[in-house]
Amino acid sequence: MDESAILSSALILGGTGLTFAILIAVAHRKLRVWEDPRIDQIVAMLPGANCGACGSAGCRNFAERLLKADAKPVGCTVMNPDGVKSVASFLGVDAGTAVKRVARLLCAGGSDVATKKAEYHGHRTCVAAASVSTGGKGCSWGCIGLADCARACSFGAITMGPTGLPVVDPAKCTACNDCVVVCPKDLFQILPVTRRLLVQCKSALEGDSAQAVCKVACTACGKCVQDAKPGLISIANGLAVVDPAQSALEEPAATGRCPTGAIVWCEWAQFAPKAAAKSAVRETVNT
Repeated sequence: MDESAILSSALILGGTGLTFAILIAVAHRKLRVWEDPRIDQIVAMLPGANCGACGSAGCRNFAERLLKADAKPVGCTVMNPDGVKSVASFLGVDAGTAVKRVARLLCAGGSDVATKKAEYHGHRTCVAAASVSTGGKGCSWGCIGLADCARACSFGAITMGPTGLPVVDPAKCTACNDCVVVCPKDLFQILPVTRRLLVQCKSALEGDSAQAVCKVACTACGKCVQDAKPGLISIANGLAVVDPAQSALEEPAATGRCPTGAIVWCEWAQFAPKAAAKSAVRETVNT
């Protein structure tokens, strides 16, 4: 091959490479999306749980919302107070205020008070049991008690109690919603801790029919409606229903005449002894 052919090949290859390099540089300049470098710094300060409790699709999305002033640092329910202050200080914004939210179980029908209609011996998950004779409980709306919620909780906030009911530790609960999603009976709700009046029943039965399958079922007797402040509680589809818009009217008196104990005044930890609940409240206030 003569020198002219070699030179021509080199020029062609060099020209082609230069052309593509220019095209890539122009495309990068025109199409690149600028990202605030502070996002990575904020993400590094966040817990990295990506649990969605803040209402965002992960910690990075939450960091982007913080920079847009679309969220407050306190919106991260996994961070401790010092972490919230650090993020607020970095951004030069107010940390914000928020009422702590926790998961509440709307069923008190443990093995000590609820009847069984069948024994389940299949795969030990609530989802599997629910597909076979609705789980074996006399109340087909009740908690099955095979701990899907405890396994789903990334923060160790749920343990199984002695009667087969999940017990939520409010101090550990981040309101991440995992227990709500995994429960096949839709028995969990994320509620503010200030919502203290709880109807721990979702049965669609009424009166004697409800109590025949669970001693603590709501019988729709209406006594709580009469004892509560007007407009706070109503009866719908066989259950007492507390209006969340009227939560300021809540008071323990509404539970006084409930014949089964289906409606309770929850001071802190659900299903916890009263002494332990009061202690937990004091510890929370002092920290």
